[in-house]
Amino acid sequence: MRDITSKQISLRKAIAIGFVACNEQTYNLIMANNLPKGNLFDIARAAGYLAAKQTQHLIPHCHPVSIDGMEINFEIISDETTNEYLGKKDKFGVLIIVEAQSIGRTGIEMEALTAVSICGLTIYDLLKPLNDSSLEISSIRLIDKKGGKSDKTAFFIEPQQAAILVCSDSTFEGKSKDKSGLLIKELLEKYNTTIVEYNIVSDEPSGIKEQLLSMVSKDIPFIFTTGGTGLGPRDNTIEVVKSIIEKEAIGIAEAMRSHGQMRTPLAMFSRSFAGTINKTTIVCLPGSTKGVKESLEAILPAIFHANKMLKGEGH
Repeated sequence: MRDITSKQISLRKAIAIGFVACNEQTYNLIMANNLPKGNLFDIARAAGYLAAKQTQHLIPHCHPVSIDGMEINFEIISDETTNEYLGKKDKFGVLIIVEAQSIGRTGIEMEALTAVSICGLTIYDLLKPLNDSSLEISSIRLIDKKGGKSDKTAFFIEPQQAAILVCSDSTFEGKSKDKSGLLIKELLEKYNTTIVEYNIVSDEPSGIKEQLLSMVSKDIPFIFTTGGTGLGPRDNTIEVVKSIIEKEAIGIAEAMRSHGQMRTPLAMFSRSFAGTINKTTIVCLPGSTKGVKESLEAILPAIFHANKMLKGEGH
């Protein structure tokens, strides 16, 4: 099964439909609720709910998903009905509409589609005694999905610019090669971001401050620092950033630590920090590549919304 541990937990929604076609005589019996096997919709709805809960057992690569809400509705369609999903249908039948929601790391569309499919089969079974040769299950498809990757695109449609500042005595002195700064560059470029400046400084506060203020003066909208977020005697980045920012962005740091804490208890030692000055957002990331990766997983690409807010464009 695909590894989804790096995904963020978010609200996921899905709408799926399906259609069971029949002839006019069957349609009239459905309308009159006069079917050999009794009520059509209560049984089909119950079957859909049960099927959705079994999706993980039916489809090998599906992860277990908490179904936090699901609604199954039916619409009886005639050859004169116009429906928002089907348009003008020249057949009689039953339209199945499933809406589902879940808070988790992966989508709920497969559960919605499974519910639609089994509802369709159940309706087919209930209508089968009528010897209707026109019975047909069709149009099973996903109408809409929200959450996760599908919601992220809104945050990186516009190209972004960012600067990277590596704060490390050993890297500055050439005793070790930078890995975390290069990883930040790699991850940001996946989100349509151009790195306009990339510098390495020692952990000396004056040098960090000088570099940050220089980047801010160039109106670079995002600055990502790496290193100096721990409890060591030379971990000075946070103190420097706190001394120059105008507003602290508490939620950004909370998101990074919360995401990291789910993966290692050592995340509680990180003093990752974020704030704004003028129209620049500064995000302080850990010095380790693992810490950088997990922290950026937590905030990308939503962090880019800060640019819009700092321009006074609101949410």
